[in-house]
Amino acid sequence: MTILVTVQGQLITGDKQVIESMAPEGPFAAVFEDDGSTGYFYALDTSGDDNPIQDALHIYNADEVSDGDIPSDVKIGWSEDSKKCVLLINGYPHGVFDFDGKRGYCRTGFPPPVSHDWSKTGHEWDDAVDDFFR
Repeated sequence: MTILVTVQGQLITGDKQVIESMAPEGPFAAVFEDDGSTGYFYALDTSGDDNPIQDALHIYNADEVSDGDIPSDVKIGWSEDSKKCVLLINGYPHGVFDFDGKRGYCRTGFPPPVSHDWSKTGHEWDDAVDDFFR
């Protein structure tokens, strides 16, 4: 899997934290946020004047993570064309955004789409996303 990692951090599940990553090229960005109770991954397009958030993926509920007190390695990486990104926690992909296809994928398949343009068929995980980073 070819991934250009642009940001890396450590996370204790349930501790409030925001990790932001800009695409190596272009207007796209991704943000992972643990607000103390949930973890979400956001796709942003900074080229417009309106709300930059294009999509949101539920990653976890903090109280359901059994080993959340153990520090986890968090990385956000991008495809070589800067149009797809992945959230890796301890090297495992938990969320992916395809900015060209306007689709988000996560292990929980939640929430319903936040916009009419993105993830019209939902957020269900598809193992084909591995091909985004080859």
